Amino acid sequence: MVKIVADTTSGILLEEARNLNIGYIPQIINFGEKSYRDDTELNNATFLKMLLASDDLPTTAAPPPALYYPIYQQAQEDNETVIVICPSALVSGTVRSATIAAQDFPEADIRIIDSRSIGGGLASLVLRAHSLAKEGKSANEIESHITSMADREKNYFVVDTLEFLHRGGRIGGAKALFGSVLQIKPILKLENGQAEPVESQRTQRKALNRLIELVTEECPYSAESHLCVMHGDSLEKAQELADLFSRQLNIPTVRIFDLPPAFLTHTGPGILGVSFFTKE
Repeated sequence: MVKIVADTTSGILLEEARNLNIGYIPQIINFGEKSYRDDTELNNATFLKMLLASDDLPTTAAPPPALYYPIYQQAQEDNETVIVICPSALVSGTVRSATIAAQDFPEADIRIIDSRSIGGGLASLVLRAHSLAKEGKSANEIESHITSMADREKNYFVVDTLEFLHRGGRIGGAKALFGSVLQIKPILKLENGQAEPVESQRTQRKALNRLIELVTEECPYSAESHLCVMHGDSLEKAQELADLFSRQLNIPTVRIFDLPPAFLTHTGPGILGVSFFTKE
């Protein structure tokens, strides 16, 4: 048996993770002296109100290693292999926390994958791994499949402003766009686990139109692409994108994921993103 473990940076809802019996770990959001788990203590709506009302940018912290202990302990007792699918190590310390925790269970088979992703793309990897585990695939087969998928992911975002990425120090190669151009609407991509610029447009509508062009040019016309749309406080626009892609790419279901507080801390509200996987 294989136990899949994920965390809130995937955007999977806590209720869904529980229903699927996926191990689920929170990230920690710090507003001044107060800390909150982003699974049970802070939802998106409350977080965004606090973010916009705060003079200082909140900080994020990876889950303490101890949060993994109950999952690892139970898996060890049940003789299960654990596969932990983590967000990019370049934007989160989750890989390190999961690894440190695993050192206290030397007899357990615990495998930690740096997905080099975040948000809906990470969710797609987690849900696919869960499906394979339910099918009875071995840990080696699941690990190989998920690693191959991660290598083929495309992840594009349109952000309303670069301010939050810059203030949070997570801007990566997109820093080349920062300066006197705060009013542009950049299209970014996740490449090698961090934000890199693709191009910029003067309005969000133009940026979204270009995003649509990029996705329709590169995304396979198949459900195997695991195409999904992500957003931060932009559900209506996310639904429009999902409906459009479903029609144009002949994909019956395009899932929509809310981006979690640990992500929105570094991007701000108004972000829209798309993730998909190219063919092998």
